[in-house]
Amino acid sequence: MDVRLDSTSSMRFRYLRDPLFLGASLIYGLNRFVLKTQFGSSLPFLRNHLDDCLLIPAALPPLLWVFRKTGLRSHDAPPTLGELVQWTLLWSVAFEWAFPRFFHKGVADWWDVASYALGAFLAGILWN
Repeated sequence: MDVRLDSTSSMRFRYLRDPLFLGASLIYGLNRFVLKTQFGSSLPFLRNHLDDCLLIPAALPPLLWVFRKTGLRSHDAPPTLGELVQWTLLWSVAFEWAFPRFFHKGVADWWDVASYALGAFLAGILWN
């Protein structure tokens, strides 16, 4: 689907300046370097799933920006439902099946997949 936007459109996606991307990246860094170390033992969600919920809002905008700059993405609209589903599925298969099975990196955890999906769902609502 080709979505064309003029330069005055309010639906223009801001990629690396997107507020959700910036907020998710900030929370990820804060969780990784401060919250997990201070509160991870008493709040398992911080240790186990918060970063997973932030995967789509923190990782998808830079990827889509690269795709836009290289011509692999033909529009500047917010991430589409197809993009959200595609990347959530791809990263779920990679991180929760392929890496643990073939590269012995990480542990397959289907709660992580649920966290990726929750993050993608909430990001999709906020972006669209």
